[in-house]
Amino acid sequence: MKDNAQRRDITVYKQGGARSTETHLLIVEEPLSIRIDGAPYSVVMRTPGDEIAHVAGFCLAEGIVEAPGDFASIGFCDEDATNVATVMLVAARREKAADILARQGFVSQTSCGICGKEVVDDLRQIIAPLPVKTRFNADSVLNCAASLRDYQELYKKTHASHAAVIYDEKLTALAHAEDVGRHNALDKAIGKVFMGPGIENAAFALMSSRLSYELVQKAARAGIELIVGVSRPTALAVELADSVGMTLGWARDGKLTVFCHEQRFIRCP
Repeated sequence: MKDNAQRRDITVYKQGGARSTETHLLIVEEPLSIRIDGAPYSVVMRTPGDEIAHVAGFCLAEGIVEAPGDFASIGFCDEDATNVATVMLVAARREKAADILARQGFVSQTSCGICGKEVVDDLRQIIAPLPVKTRFNADSVLNCAASLRDYQELYKKTHASHAAVIYDEKLTALAHAEDVGRHNALDKAIGKVFMGPGIENAAFALMSSRLSYELVQKAARAGIELIVGVSRPTALAVELADSVGMTLGWARDGKLTVFCHEQRFIRCP
């Protein structure tokens, strides 16, 4: 398995003129080429590790698959200088996903020249509206946010990774992942649940980053009702979350700010 961090000697200057040499761990960033049914589909920059889960979560977010049984196989060679993941779909799913596989570019990446409304309209075509199935307690969600660093071992080494944690309705952590990219971290965490305990158990996603529309899209495709970040969301993320029925929040300094669909939170007297 490839290392996700590399040691490097660096020079440090301090105010006043002092100079020293230190050894730091730097997060690794490498391309991952995703091939589907023998054809190239996407190249993403990511931190090595959890490739099978990453690809599974990515394919779910893209609308390429709907269930683990849609995969005939997912392969990845972890030898040095190899960064290719191969996906084979079962025949029935290959036929249903033909239009998706034929398009140029992937859904979770904005094309130049399109506006926010067009992004939301496009994404809503592959996202089913989310029913209100789960009720959350704000204090419990804030406790999860306060414990986020417990899931950030790579960040503790490199100070350069993003993390995603997926919880069930009882706020039990189902999976977590880290990556140089926040989108990859969420794909990996979702992929672990998708291919493991079952994506129907995922209720809440916690992110170490701001919430962009791509993260809302990925969480919505997984049926996640609540997504919370440690920085404010973008306006487009709020618009998309509101349109698909997702609750979106920002946790910071013991305060939870809810931007849409506040009805999922239990009202305490």
